[in-house]
Amino acid sequence: MKCGAKCFTVHAEMNGKLQTIPVTARTSIQARKVVRLEYGDQLKIITVKAETAN
Repeated sequence: MKCGAKCFTVHAEMNGKLQTIPVTARTSIQARKVVRLEYGDQLKIITVKAETAN
């Protein structure tokens, strides 16, 4: 885990099914990149939200 990393929740659609994917990254842009590299072009990202500490 890198310094300054946060947890993000990525909501995406893959093969007609909605998925929630937890990602650890520094920024929301980097979280999108990580998910795209893992799942490829067949994934459509809907939202990326930072998880809040409660």
